[in-house]
Amino acid sequence: GTRGGVSELHTFPADGKYIFSLGFMSGWGERFHDIDISIDGEQIALLRYSASTGRLIDFQGRLGYPMRTDSVFVRAGQRRVVAAFVRQNDGPYEDLIRPNDWSLSGTETSYGTTSLPHVMHLTIEGPHESTGISETPSRSRIFSCRPTSQEEERPCAERIIGRLATQAYRRELEDRDIEALLDFYDQGASEGGFELGIRTAIEAMLVSPYFLFRIESEPHGIEAGEIFPVDDIDLASRLSFFIWGVGPDARLLSAAHEDRLSDPDFLESETLRMLSDPRSESLSTRFAHLWLRLQDLEQVQPDAFWFPNYSKQLSEDMRRETELFFNNLVREDRSLLELLEADYTFVNERLADHYGFKGVTGEEFLRVNYPEGNRRGLLGHGSVLAQTSLANRTSPVLRGKWVMEVLLGVPPPPPPPGIPDLEETSNTDGARVLTTSERMRVHRSNPTCASCHNLIDPIGLALDHFDVTGKWRTRENRMLLDTRGTFYDGTEISTAPELADALLKRPIPLVRNFTENLMTYALGRRVEVSDQPTVRRIAREAKKDDYRLSSFIVGVVLSDAFRMKQATELVYN
Repeated sequence: GTRGGVSELHTFPADGKYIFSLGFMSGWGERFHDIDISIDGEQIALLRYSASTGRLIDFQGRLGYPMRTDSVFVRAGQRRVVAAFVRQNDGPYEDLIRPNDWSLSGTETSYGTTSLPHVMHLTIEGPHESTGISETPSRSRIFSCRPTSQEEERPCAERIIGRLATQAYRRELEDRDIEALLDFYDQGASEGGFELGIRTAIEAMLVSPYFLFRIESEPHGIEAGEIFPVDDIDLASRLSFFIWGVGPDARLLSAAHEDRLSDPDFLESETLRMLSDPRSESLSTRFAHLWLRLQDLEQVQPDAFWFPNYSKQLSEDMRRETELFFNNLVREDRSLLELLEADYTFVNERLADHYGFKGVTGEEFLRVNYPEGNRRGLLGHGSVLAQTSLANRTSPVLRGKWVMEVLLGVPPPPPPPGIPDLEETSNTDGARVLTTSERMRVHRSNPTCASCHNLIDPIGLALDHFDVTGKWRTRENRMLLDTRGTFYDGTEISTAPELADALLKRPIPLVRNFTENLMTYALGRRVEVSDQPTVRRIAREAKKDDYRLSSFIVGVVLSDAFRMKQATELVYN
C-alpha cells in the first residue's frame, strides 16, 4: 500500500517518451523512502528518496534538484498518473508537520524538525521522440471516415463536418452552414491537406455563435413584446441543458424535428426519461453546486495549527458527498424534504474517518446511515459546515445566515453602521476564555444587534456542536457547549436534528425557495414577481406528490415560463 502522494488525470498529447520529475519537502532526519510512480495502475518507476543517492538535501529537507525518472514510453490519451510513497509500516507515523494521512504539503519547517517527506510538485516533460500523429479517442470520434484517395477527401470532409456541426449547433443544418464550414475546410486543405482542412473547419465551428450561444429563433413578423411558443428545436436545447448540462441527444432532436415536444404529455415523458439517464447528475454538479454554494469551499482554509487534518482532498470529499446526496434524491425521485430529514449520507474512508464513522474503507463513496443522531440531512454535511466557519472558530452567524439565505430564501438585513464585530467583543471573563455562544450572548445584549441576531443566532447555535471542519464536538475552550436557543416560532432548539424538525414544521419557505432557484437555473434569468403564481402552483402540485424531485422539475418544464418566450425588441426577419 501507499501513504499518500499525488494523483492526477493527465492528457498525454501524443505517443512518445516522457520524463517524470518530483520535488519534495521534509524535515531533518527522514531520508529513506520509496516513491512508486504508476500510470493507470501500472508501475513505470520506483524512486528512492535518500541522501545516499548523492543528491543534495538542504536543511529544510528539500532536494537540491528534482528526482527524475528515465524516459518512459506512454501512448496518447487521458491517463491517471500517481506518484505515491510506499507504506513502510502499519502503525502511526510520527510527522510533526502533517500528523495525518495526506502528504502533499507546502509547509515550511526548520532545522532539526523530524518529519516525513512530502510531495511538493510533479512535473511531466514530453513528448520526446514522438513520430507521426497518434491515434487518440478524440480523433477516433472526429474521423468517422478515412479517405484513401484525393477524390474521396471532400465527400468524407462533408460527412465529418456535417455530423460534428449538427451536434455543435444542436439543430439541423442549413445549406449555408455547410457551405461556410467547407470554405474553411478548403482553405486548410489547400495549405496542409485533409487533416488540416478538418482542423480548420472545426476551429471555425468552435468560434461560431451558433456553438457558443443558445440562439433561439423567433417567428417572422412577430411584434416586440409578443409572447410566442418556443420552437421545438430550441425547446430541446432548453430541456437538455437544464437536465443534462449538455446539448440534446439524437432521440430528443429527432422528437423536436417531428414537433412532438409541443405535446405536454410527450414533453413530460421525455423529461422523466432524461432524469433516469446518468447525465442528469448535472443537476447535482451544476445546479445544486451553485444553489448550495459549494464553490465557496475552495476559499475555506482552516487554521492549520488547530485543524491539521483538513486538506484539499478532504474538502473535495465534502463537496462530492453533497453532490452525491442530491444526485441520489434526483435519481431515486426522493422527497425534497429529505434535504433536511435524511438519516443517511455518502462517504469514503477519508471522510468517514473525519466524521468518526466506522466500517468504510477505500476511495469509493458508499451510502451509509448516520450511526448516531447527531447529524441530519444537509445540516450534517461538512461542505455546509466548513464554508460557514472562520479559519479558527465556528460562526453561528454565518451558519444561521446560510440557512436563512440558501434554504429559506429570506436573507437577513445587513447590520446597521457602527455595529461592532463579534471579534471586538471580549473573549474572556476574568481568567476564563468564553465560548463562541457566550460571546454572542454578550453581543446580543446590544438592543440594536438583538433585533436580527435573535433570528439568526439560534439557527447557527444549533449547529455549533460541529467544529470548523464539520467534526462533532461537545466542548469549546474546554467548556461544555451551550447551544440552546429559541427558533422564531418559539420552538426550543439546541441540535441539528431539532433545527431540521423546526424547519420541517413549516416546509413552504424551503419548498418555494427551492422552486425559485430551480426556475432561475432552468430559465437562465432571475425569477420575477410575475413568476410567483407559477412558483406557488409548482409547489402546490409537488405537495400532492410528496414533494418528489421529479414533480418540481416536470413542473418547471411544463410551465409557460419554460415553454414560451417574449419577442425581443430586435426582431430578425
